[in-house]
Amino acid sequence: MLNLKDINWKKPGLFAAGVAFGTAGIKILTSDDAKKLYTNCTAAVLRAKSCVMKTAISVQENAGDILAEAKQINEDRAAEAEVVDDYCEVAEETEEAAETAEAEAATEA
Repeated sequence: MLNLKDINWKKPGLFAAGVAFGTAGIKILTSDDAKKLYTNCTAAVLRAKSCVMKTAISVQENAGDILAEAKQINEDRAAEAEVVDDYCEVAEETEEAAETAEAEAATEA
């Protein structure tokens, strides 16, 4: 025969407590106050998303401006380098022409 004193009541008691807390938890989570909390939290998340998106758009616009300015700087530097290279080529050609003229003058003399 089953003796109630021999049964370990810890495990069934924990199970019953879990069922009771689970049922109470579901009642609390589906209550009107909980719905208001969820709604307010969702609204706050949407406001935060809007703020983050505004900031991201601002950063993208600034990055576009920075990129355009950087390209312009590089184009200006390339144009300056081209002018300097042209000047160096002309100077080298003039120097070579002067050396050739001196060499011809020395051979004729």
